[in-house]
Amino acid sequence: MSLLEVTDLKVSFNTSDGVVQAVRGVTFSIDRGQTLGIVGESGSGKSVSTQTLMGLTPGAKVGGQALFEGQDLLTMTPDQLRRIRGSQISMIFQDPLSSLHPLYKVGWQIVEMIKAHEPGVSKAAARKRAIELLGMVGIPQPDRRVDDFPHQFSGGMRQRAMIAMALALNPKLIIADEPTTALDATVQAQILDLMLRLQREFDTALIMITHDLGVIADLADDVLVMYAGKPVEHTDRRTLYYRPHHPYTAGLLRSIPSGSGGRNDRLVPIPGQPPSLISPPSGCSFHPRCAYTMDRCVVEEPPLRPVADRHRSACWLPDEAVGLSAEVENLRGMAVDQGRKEASA
Repeated sequence: MSLLEVTDLKVSFNTSDGVVQAVRGVTFSIDRGQTLGIVGESGSGKSVSTQTLMGLTPGAKVGGQALFEGQDLLTMTPDQLRRIRGSQISMIFQDPLSSLHPLYKVGWQIVEMIKAHEPGVSKAAARKRAIELLGMVGIPQPDRRVDDFPHQFSGGMRQRAMIAMALALNPKLIIADEPTTALDATVQAQILDLMLRLQREFDTALIMITHDLGVIADLADDVLVMYAGKPVEHTDRRTLYYRPHHPYTAGLLRSIPSGSGGRNDRLVPIPGQPPSLISPPSGCSFHPRCAYTMDRCVVEEPPLRPVADRHRSACWLPDEAVGLSAEVENLRGMAVDQGRKEASA
């Protein structure tokens, strides 16, 4: 059994306009030391999926199963989840300034988190651990900066502090929800390199949520692509970049700039807009935006089915259409190259 096995996860919210079907049947698994990238446009259900696992979507109607070391996270009581959050599963959010309390010192917040899960640890020992963690994630003079407030840290340093807090109790799984979106390219590459190094050092499982395929080019083992609350492609990283099957994945790859700076270096956007999750389209949710739409796509919803070894796609195109776009074939190494350049910057 894998460390985490999520099966047919469904999440919906009642609103004044109707029922929002935020997540519509997500299935994946992850083991210690592995990295799963979850990608898709804003509103595709990436964050809601993982926040639901942690009990952070109050008021939602939840279905499916999420077994963490054999225990279903979705049926746990709030007290049971509280004991797991931070100690066994940690989260790193997009905006560290809103995750860190502005009125308390950074070191104090790390100490309180340690003591909340390990009451027997003295305050002095917890503070020493906090200083070690801040130093580990690359914050200079950690013995002094441990007493600074969040507003005294730069954006990159705040995110490093959040990573230190996430690692404080050696969790088995870290969920990183777009942790580098608010950072500039140089700091982003440093943070991603840091997360990769620490993950290997601690053999931690990592779920990286992002809308940017370039971010996970040198990070993920497997990639789950989501659209309109549903997984549309799931395979290993190399297959996804070099031989995508679903037209949505191909569109995401085409939208990555090459960085060459030439006259033809333009983004190729996916036409149209993501559908409403209150009343999604019939058949395949992507068919209103897809250049390969057939009659079957409009009336029949494709399942996430195998199209090759360890490669599943929710598309009615034939299995032989893997790598269907010549344009993607020409640009296939672009995301990987960009990720490597950023990581080495």
